[in-house]
Amino acid sequence: MSTFPTERTAIITGAVSERGIGRATASYLAAQGWNIGIIDLDDALCKAAAKELAAEHGVKAFGAGANVSDEGSVRAAIDAIEAELPQIVALANVAGVSSPVPYLELDAAEWDRVLNINLNGVHYTTRRVAESMVKNRIGRIVNISSVSAQRGGGTFSKTPYSVAKAGVIGLTRATARELGEYDITVNAISPGPIDTDIMGGTLSEERKDELTKDLVVNRVGSTRDIAAAIAFLISEDAGYISGQTLNVDGGLYMH
Repeated sequence: MSTFPTERTAIITGAVSERGIGRATASYLAAQGWNIGIIDLDDALCKAAAKELAAEHGVKAFGAGANVSDEGSVRAAIDAIEAELPQIVALANVAGVSSPVPYLELDAAEWDRVLNINLNGVHYTTRRVAESMVKNRIGRIVNISSVSAQRGGGTFSKTPYSVAKAGVIGLTRATARELGEYDITVNAISPGPIDTDIMGGTLSEERKDELTKDLVVNRVGSTRDIAAAIAFLISEDAGYISGQTLNVDGGLYMH
């Protein structure tokens, strides 16, 4: 059983938005003593978020701006994070975009935009981080999929989003298989309805009630619910779990 180094870093993509899963995850992990690398579109906002986390939790944090759908920019950001922080042990691929466009109104540009960010972005980030993890022979990768992948939509976002998030599950399983020999685990989390802006803005109480009707618990999810699941899957104790998709969805999809 491989053990973690005392000083370890988790990289989180899409971690700037105050109400997002990425930001909640960065705070949750920093509170557990992880050093934090932040990747998001705006470099200045990444650096500000990192500074805030470091001050609040007494950890090291560094932010680097990158567009996850551009491999060169992702590699440069991770190079910069690696130069500033302790060993990269974990990666949470959270960055993503929604897409409520109906299929019959979908054009090629929207399809490419959603697939490039939500699927290619996960691949580019994973590919670069895996190089470092393989060298050190330890790593935990968690990708954010969606219940939309398993149900074929039925959420705010439609077809290209469902396709990309289904691709994330395939990527998770294939990389888990190939990276396992290096003591790297790769898992996905499939959130159900979570109160974030990706649902089309802040959820009204009425919309929350409507969404809760489909669940077996009596509330929609919070970003903290997902952050806690990510924290578990990247923990030292979760080394025997790999290639799995954990549904954190209030019982919306049982399989």
